[in-house]
Amino acid sequence: QVRLVESGGGLVQAGGSLRLSCAASGNIFSISAVGWYRQAPGKQRELVAVITSGGSTNYADSVKGRFTISRDNRKNTVYLQMNSLKSEDTAVYYCNMNNRFWGQGTQVTVSS
Repeated sequence: QVRLVESGGGLVQAGGSLRLSCAASGNIFSISAVGWYRQAPGKQRELVAVITSGGSTNYADSVKGRFTISRDNRKNTVYLQMNSLKSEDTAVYYCNMNNRFWGQGTQVTVSS
């Protein structure tokens, strides 16, 4: 059974930073791709960033140069470092593993 738990969300002013964490249970983490998605009110859930088991990364154009995804296989954790936050980054951020398992989400609110 895989369980994903996000943390690190909160309220931050525009231009500020936050680091989200996604902690995974189970024994498939090191061989899994993990992605961060977000969903703003009234909008569809969208992919923000993804990291493969080999460490390759990909980002949505809207966050390139501002967000960094990384993983620590010893801790079964994926991180999303978010810098230069904008009001349009406000959303619930979700962690996903292998396009199959989802966390409960963590709220990020950026005030302008």
